[in-house]
Amino acid sequence: LFGLLVMFKPFGIIMTGIGVISLAGVVVNNAIVLIDYIQKLRDSGMEKMEAIIKGGKTRLRPVILTAVTTILGLIPLTFGINIDFLGLFKGDFSKFIQFGVESSQWWGNMGVAVIFGLAFSTALTLIVVPVLYSLLADVLKFSNADETDIQPVVPENITPDEA
Repeated sequence: LFGLLVMFKPFGIIMTGIGVISLAGVVVNNAIVLIDYIQKLRDSGMEKMEAIIKGGKTRLRPVILTAVTTILGLIPLTFGINIDFLGLFKGDFSKFIQFGVESSQWWGNMGVAVIFGLAFSTALTLIVVPVLYSLLADVLKFSNADETDIQPVVPENITPDEA
């Protein structure tokens, strides 16, 4: 929403919604891979803070590269930059690159939602996810639970067939 306000784009429920849904897949994937890597380091015997720092350092480059390549790839779509490759091969260079084409009115909202959302969520993935992992590990430690053995709570009187 912030990106749409900054770019003076209207909130279009369809294309902005598609942008948010596609953004959710990238963001969740980055967070899952980061947590999984930290947990593997912990399972190998590394201390919590050391595993979080090493996991953050190791996953920093892939997360940043994913965000940067996606953002750079969506810039032409967002700003309505059109490259006429067919005209290039015909020798017509007058309208080789066009700005503000009609398709940007439709696709621009999606591009803005993904670009700004990905920039914001990348910072959250690299900062907030490790902090929440550390806090959850501390809560589990103080509750005398084993951090690596989190089991779902199932009522005793329900069998798997009834669920």
